[in-house]
Amino acid sequence: MKIVDIAEVPSGPNPHGVDARKIYDTVNAVAVHITLQPGESLKLHKTPVDVFFYVLEGTGIVRIGDEEEEVGPDRLVDSPAAIPHLWRNETDAVFRVLVVKVPRPTAETKLL
Repeated sequence: MKIVDIAEVPSGPNPHGVDARKIYDTVNAVAVHITLQPGESLKLHKTPVDVFFYVLEGTGIVRIGDEEEEVGPDRLVDSPAAIPHLWRNETDAVFRVLVVKVPRPTAETKLL
């Protein structure tokens, strides 16, 4: 059994400049724990595979394609492959989201 303590996983460098910790990485899928501090955001980008987001804490603004919505805890958001998307934290509280990419990407995410 493998148990991961997210606090012990280092935040990796990323083009968004936010706290992003790859907590699961296999040949089949990737999971990343992202923390956005107040005022932080992910840049508009698109991934080559399907992604789903599970909001763990706080409230964030998600944009997928032309749709934008405020999303809070215990909500799952589906983001199909190759559709531009982003997250913003416009609150004064921490926002945490789990990002799962399936299948594991073989190409890079593209910033727009």
